[in-house]
Amino acid sequence: MRVLRTPDEVAAANPDLLAGWAAQCLLPGRGGVAWAHGDAVGVLTPALNRYDRLVLAGPAEDVAVILRARQRPGVRPLVTTELAAELPDFPTTATFGWMERTGSLDAPDLGWLHEDEWDDVEALLRKASPNSYVWPYQPGPRRWTGIHADDGTLIAVGADAWSAPGIGFIAGVATHPDHRGLGLSTRLCAFLTSALLAESGACALMVDAHNQTAIKVYERLGYVYRSVSALRDAGHTG
Repeated sequence: MRVLRTPDEVAAANPDLLAGWAAQCLLPGRGGVAWAHGDAVGVLTPALNRYDRLVLAGPAEDVAVILRARQRPGVRPLVTTELAAELPDFPTTATFGWMERTGSLDAPDLGWLHEDEWDDVEALLRKASPNSYVWPYQPGPRRWTGIHADDGTLIAVGADAWSAPGIGFIAGVATHPDHRGLGLSTRLCAFLTSALLAESGACALMVDAHNQTAIKVYERLGYVYRSVSALRDAGHTG
């Protein structure tokens, strides 16, 4: 097993975009570490999308070697659901969606919100998405975009958060309950996707596997759905 020291080394060892996204932890000051074994990679990344994660990609037999050697208590191993089925010694605890796309997308420019509007972003999230993984003033979001009603009230938001070199990441998409069904989230995600693709060449997000409405929006924007699974962490005793 060899240590990988940069995102480029991770990408060279395995081109999987999910692992490449996690490899941002290898940037200076991020505190992550990564390994390769055979054709597999494992990236141990702290506080990525709110959790410490061990993201793995590659053939099951090689992934299992990294898991057994590098799994840590309290860290969520994350693999594709297809790969999880080949790892019976590591039970699945949750399954959700990772959606990704590359290329480019033309979309109207919504622009980015100024930081003096972040209080409004937080108020909207508390109303529309109280379980959001991303919040203003917390680690993760780099910038926010939004849509205002005619009276200037912020009614829909989305964030560029946890983006990695070469892979933009969308999070925190929410629409005020009184303004749903108007296509606002599609407009937001089209702009976010367009902007992040222009900067990075690839874009991704996570979605609840049961949220078919959101999945269809992202599919219309060119995203491909991949089912991913969190495995039981080494500190789990139940």
